[in-house]
Amino acid sequence: MDLQLEGKTALVTGSTAGIGLEIARRLKDEGADVIVCGRNQAKLDAAVAETGARGVLADPATADGAERLVAAVPEVDILVNNLGIYEAKLFGEITDDDWRRFFEVNVLSGVRLSRAYFPGMIRRDWGRVIFIASESGVMVPPDMIHYGMTKTAQLSISRGLAGLTKGTRVTVNTVMPGTTRSEGIVDFLRSVAEDPDAPTEEIERAFFAKDRATSLIQRMIEPQEIATLVAYVASPLSSATNGAALRVDGGITPTIF
Repeated sequence: MDLQLEGKTALVTGSTAGIGLEIARRLKDEGADVIVCGRNQAKLDAAVAETGARGVLADPATADGAERLVAAVPEVDILVNNLGIYEAKLFGEITDDDWRRFFEVNVLSGVRLSRAYFPGMIRRDWGRVIFIASESGVMVPPDMIHYGMTKTAQLSISRGLAGLTKGTRVTVNTVMPGTTRSEGIVDFLRSVAEDPDAPTEEIERAFFAKDRATSLIQRMIEPQEIATLVAYVASPLSSATNGAALRVDGGITPTIF
């Protein structure tokens, strides 16, 4: 299927590894002019070499980094707010600094860039803003409350921003992955495993049996599976999808809506 992305400019944050890298690769394969960004020059160079995208050394988790990114890329047709961090931590051990850090990285990075690029999309009467949230935004993990909070916030921001697109060809949507195979996931699984020294495959099976028991696929989601949905949402073909929270979570959320 031709997703009609030829000539569109797309910026993907958190795009030097994992989900973001696969989204950048898929959008580039579909003909978009893709910009990847990161704060590590070596990883950024590797992502550029791997995808053929343009690279900007900037971290939108900071106000200065966001300004640097917007200065380098003044306008985009498609903004994918994918930058995010996660960790398992007991609620009583989550410090004020932890709360602030998660909000800065997971929420404010997308707010800053949306604030910069959204008006141009409205003015040109076409654009796509896509937030990469998580099923944790509606099924908040008890051992990741600070993370879940940021994903719930993204859902609210996305829906509110979509309300400002009425009567235009701009859309704002959220994509909600489940537990995805990405950089650092093995370390995360070991951090919550009963036996952190067990073989990786065994730890993964135990994680889904116990910690993600409602998952229907009972496995990690591959980054390519997320990227496929994001590419469609970014395309002109998705013009009637606006203000939506779209799940690609392996059926982990036990609800019919």
